[in-house]
Amino acid sequence: MAKSELFPALDDISFADKNPDNITREILERYTALTGRSLSPADPVRLFLDAIILAIIQQRNIIDIAAKSNLLAYASGSYLDHIGAWLGVTRLEASHASCTVKFTLSAVKDYPVLIPAGTRISPGNNIYFAVSETHTIAAGQKSITVSASCTTAGEAGNGYIAGQINKLVDVFPYEMSVENLNETSGGSDIESDEAFRERIQIAPESFSTAGPVKAYEYFARSAHQDIIAVSVVGPPETQPGHVEIYPLMTGGELPSDEVIEAVEAICSADDIRPDTDYVHVLKPQKVAYNVDVTYWIDSAKSVNAWNIQSYVYDAVQDWVKWQKSDLGRDINPSELNRRVLDAGAKRCVITSPSFRALKKSQVASCGDIDLTFGGLEEA
Repeated sequence: MAKSELFPALDDISFADKNPDNITREILERYTALTGRSLSPADPVRLFLDAIILAIIQQRNIIDIAAKSNLLAYASGSYLDHIGAWLGVTRLEASHASCTVKFTLSAVKDYPVLIPAGTRISPGNNIYFAVSETHTIAAGQKSITVSASCTTAGEAGNGYIAGQINKLVDVFPYEMSVENLNETSGGSDIESDEAFRERIQIAPESFSTAGPVKAYEYFARSAHQDIIAVSVVGPPETQPGHVEIYPLMTGGELPSDEVIEAVEAICSADDIRPDTDYVHVLKPQKVAYNVDVTYWIDSAKSVNAWNIQSYVYDAVQDWVKWQKSDLGRDINPSELNRRVLDAGAKRCVITSPSFRALKKSQVASCGDIDLTFGGLEEA
């Protein structure tokens, strides 16, 4: 049972010895001490004891897993939900993607036309969006713009560009067309164990009514499953009494307007925000950079050169992902150099990027990646 990366300083822990060799030796030594007999591998008693040993090994594993599941660093699934319940923290459920939709009549009517709640539209692929409330196209009007949400929770409803959702599923007594006016977004799967674990860890900060940084961070992260980092900036970086909150989404993406509004609604609530604070939820600033790296491989490793090239490519991609996975993380070519060398390169020359310190309100954003293999070199 693996320990979460959220607790790197904690030593791994075990509640029961699960090593099969140790358990086998222990059982056989006890039998020999009690009977004075030494068992051969084919002895019927030894075969019987082997069955007992297997049951003990399985039991030890169950004991270890059960004990670790009581610890935040190891718990997962429903065990983690129960740990969260101690602090009143619940896992964020999956959310539905949404978009703005325009219904257009083929001809203007002299009477109002209802668009009932639940009216479905689709881009195909068994994905459906539905209107949440009943709307009316007024007499003399030809169209209306409304909001629609995906009927399936999760990321399946994200990414449909404007005009792609254009099939009216439900039958109307008059001809009408439909299309989405913006790209669908906001759909998220149920909160992952790691994200939920991190919120549980900082949950005690929310008990304070003095407006500490971690409290704002906790409440902001509770607004959406895909928020992976939050920076809270207050005085002296801001004007007295003003607090700026910057949420960052999965993959280093900037939050949508809907996410900004959700974070602001939570963090500005009267029972959360201190009376003296003015809360501003803002989108982080992207700091662009390009990657230009040339690397060489030791000629002694020529047999494995193809694999090393693949490892170096993966190392660069992982570094780019790491750079954009947190706010205020400096653009650090030294870390890139380390990863390239660890991947098997003999040396590398990094033309770009140069080191750049970022503010807590900024996130690194990679543009072009130019990765060049310089060839083989003698050590």
